[in-house]
Amino acid sequence: MQTIRVRTTQNVFIDYPLASIGDRIVAYLIDRLILFLYILLVISLMVGMKAFENETLLITLGLIFIVFPMMFYGLLFEIFMNGQTPGKHAMKIQVIRLDGTPASVGGYLFRWLFSIVDFGIFGGVVAVVIIAVGGKGQRLGDIVAGTTVVKLAQQKEINSSDIFIVPESTYVPTFEQVVQLSTRDIEVIQRALDANRDHGTYQPIEIITEKIKSMLGIHSDLPPSEFLYTIVKDYNSLTAGR
Repeated sequence: MQTIRVRTTQNVFIDYPLASIGDRIVAYLIDRLILFLYILLVISLMVGMKAFENETLLITLGLIFIVFPMMFYGLLFEIFMNGQTPGKHAMKIQVIRLDGTPASVGGYLFRWLFSIVDFGIFGGVVAVVIIAVGGKGQRLGDIVAGTTVVKLAQQKEINSSDIFIVPESTYVPTFEQVVQLSTRDIEVIQRALDANRDHGTYQPIEIITEKIKSMLGIHSDLPPSEFLYTIVKDYNSLTAGR
């Protein structure tokens, strides 16, 4: 599977699997199908309301319930579904920034504006060619917005997000210095642990381990992954109830 290496704000490199062109095409077709079925439903309701007998009513309802949803479908879903549309959600793919963080509203807006070029006259051929040639999973709108589309990892029976569950009251933290870390630091650690678990990427957890040890003045012989899991559990335990 093709991947993209992104550099986080913590200067840590993490590999993300890129969404394949096939996944993106299927997601697009699912979204088109949903829109088609929605429009059929709206037209059926308009027929029942005899809207076609009143030109003013027809134009008003058509603009509000057909034209606007067709225009803003992708933009609004990506904004409110954190980089996904129903089609993308079904295919388990998501829009993110090139630094691995969620895209901004401005980024989604640029992607939407340039979709006219990507999916316009040639029906998506431009987008497919640019994605295939670019190597970063970016269509023109992504290049302008600084985004790409990645494949979300399959959830395993054990997920590193489980460590965010508040430990039992009897849990004794190992490294009390973790209170100096921020929530953002913990999110970066979790992302690196997920990358290690799902894709075998080992370098990020090694780099982060050394940075954490240096930052907090910790000396530990624990393996990197075990050390980072302990750090997050300790942080979660010590900051619970804040």
